[in-house]
Amino acid sequence: MIVPLSVLDFIDRAVQVYGERTGVVDEPVQPAPSLKEIGYAELGELAKRQAAKLDELGLEVGDRVAVVSHNSARLLAAFFGVAGSGRVLVPVNFRLRPDEVRYIVEHSGARVLYIDPELVDTLADVRAEHTFVLGNDEDLYAPPGVEPRPWEPDENATACINYTSGTTARPKGVQITHRNIWVNATTFALHAGVTDRDVYLHTLPMFHANGWGMPFAMTGLGVPQIVLRKVDGAEILRRVRDHGVTVMCAAPAVAAAVLEAAQDWEGEIPGRDKVRIIMAGAPPPTKTVVRVQEELGWEFIQIYGLTETSPLLTVNRTRAEWDDLEAEERARLLTRAGVPALGVRIRTSEVGEEGSEEGGEVLARSNVVLEGYWEQPEESAKALHGGWFHTGDGGVIGDDGYLTISDRKKDVIITGGENVSSIEVEDVLFSHPAVSEVAVIGVPSEKWGETIKALVVLAEDAQVTEAELIAWCKDKAAGYKAPTSIEFRDELARTATGKLQKFKLRAPYWEGFTRQVN
Repeated sequence: MIVPLSVLDFIDRAVQVYGERTGVVDEPVQPAPSLKEIGYAELGELAKRQAAKLDELGLEVGDRVAVVSHNSARLLAAFFGVAGSGRVLVPVNFRLRPDEVRYIVEHSGARVLYIDPELVDTLADVRAEHTFVLGNDEDLYAPPGVEPRPWEPDENATACINYTSGTTARPKGVQITHRNIWVNATTFALHAGVTDRDVYLHTLPMFHANGWGMPFAMTGLGVPQIVLRKVDGAEILRRVRDHGVTVMCAAPAVAAAVLEAAQDWEGEIPGRDKVRIIMAGAPPPTKTVVRVQEELGWEFIQIYGLTETSPLLTVNRTRAEWDDLEAEERARLLTRAGVPALGVRIRTSEVGEEGSEEGGEVLARSNVVLEGYWEQPEESAKALHGGWFHTGDGGVIGDDGYLTISDRKKDVIITGGENVSSIEVEDVLFSHPAVSEVAVIGVPSEKWGETIKALVVLAEDAQVTEAELIAWCKDKAAGYKAPTSIEFRDELARTATGKLQKFKLRAPYWEGFTRQVN
């Protein structure tokens, strides 16, 4: 007997087993009302009513529905109302500029667009065939009691398209199937030790690799989910205290914000010996791991993955064998990417194949690997060449099987958990008339892990200041993509064929580090 896996499995179980339990604690947003506290039965009903509304609008199986939103109960419901009815959800980064959002909506072919109330004015010129504001429930949902058209689940169908910066100026749409989501969510929950006694805080944006799959895992296990729209260290501590939060996922910058807020916190830090914080995006400094464990008393778990892998590939969680180690040594072991999650195989490319003396490119095989890039068959073939997914990250697998990420072969900078294409930033800087040459690189940052630095050669007789170029970038791209510093050079290191040698340009800034990612 083969029963197709789908996202419906998670919401159906939540409704059946935990229907009367609190499912989501929403957060107020103006001008639209929040859903406040709703049970899993009500969340399931919202998903059904949303699917029925899409029926009414004439959307067929496979049609795309885009949503640009901060974390919210309605966004959570859309994972089930849209993908759970056979359509394809396209969660969009709300930090992007309007023209970037427009590109994603158009490239995905989304027939429906949902916009967060706070973004209505900003995205006034971004439209689809049907455009709605989240919170206008009479537009979003069919009347209570209206049943959606039945959908026979297909586990190989695309459930979501998640756009990532990748290595080019234009983002790529990562097609994630129902099978990808199901395997990732259950595997992640297994390794994180999630049970129905947990309480989850959405510190991670739900649009980011579908919240790493946690919205599905937590729903299926009946875990109350606390919505956090905007990251604030003190507010995170308050949510942990007030709601009994036990699990959260975050980029290193979020942990840094909590640690900073803890310095001014009055009384005992909430969640000591109860909270598990799961971190990814970039390896955090050893000092950060020690502080999370010693100052907060929270368990630190490190994972590694990509949007293209749903995202979980490896997990690094403290083992019983490490319990007697000094805090610094245990933290050092935890900053590695970890060992393969259940059902994942990883290896590095051989030296002379695509590797280097420090190791090779990290390759992965698993049921969580993407179906392909939306309408980009050449990019798909390249990424999946040889039956392995090519991550673009350089890494070394130790004798104990633990992976360490040593370099980023793709021209991507991960700053504060956000992927930024260095090529895209270079294109923006090149558009300034004073710029003759430019190289954008990632350099270490204690706060953000990595931050963006631009090395610029000016055109002859041109004059422009660092502040003016940074302002230029912020005007033409999302603010988080702008360099935080610009260094003017007379020339940039290139090969004999004129190719930029970014590893040489990065090297001075990474002296003293064991790897060129942070």
